[in-house]
Amino acid sequence: MSPPTAMSHETLPQTTTFLIAGLGNPGPRYAQTRHNVGFCVIDQLAERFSIPMQDRKFPAHWGEGRIGGRKVVLVKPMTFMNRSGDAVGALFRYYRLRPQALLVVHDDLDLPLGRIRIARRGGAGGHRGVASIIQAVGGGDFARLKLGIGRPLYGEPVEAYVLDGFYSDQLPAVKEMVDRAAIAALAVLEEGLEAAMNRFNRRQKPADQPEG
Repeated sequence: MSPPTAMSHETLPQTTTFLIAGLGNPGPRYAQTRHNVGFCVIDQLAERFSIPMQDRKFPAHWGEGRIGGRKVVLVKPMTFMNRSGDAVGALFRYYRLRPQALLVVHDDLDLPLGRIRIARRGGAGGHRGVASIIQAVGGGDFARLKLGIGRPLYGEPVEAYVLDGFYSDQLPAVKEMVDRAAIAALAVLEEGLEAAMNRFNRRQKPADQPEG
């Protein structure tokens, strides 16, 4: 019988270690850029659940703790985006995980600013960090928590846009999105992937649209 592909309480017992990797680029130059919203989610989870982070042994800022009653490893690769798989793959193999125990948190140009979406699996979608992880773990059968950063509004090249900071009027929506993404990650751990997808993939109001 082939191993299950869906994450749920049944396929991932509470004793299973779960790896949550938030993607970004290391260093102060990139700290507040669009490409680094995955790092922001990891920072929030580490602070909220008092998980100490370290830089030893792996090319990552990482730490072990418990979230939602489950042992969790939080990871911020320190290898730059296009080599995210170096760090994630090393920890993935060290803990002898299955792909279903991996959640990758990353920015997404194709989602409007402020929206989040949980996906069960898939390709890289043009995201170099995700592509690196797919190569490192041997396939794309892992969940993603995508954070919408939208497309450039002023004609910026995409390569420059993702490595720049958010427009000042977007910052409140970004904070709300990161907060919501941290709650979504917790829901994946506590409720299972399917329930979290049903809860968080419902149509959300784009950050630049008024209620109505």
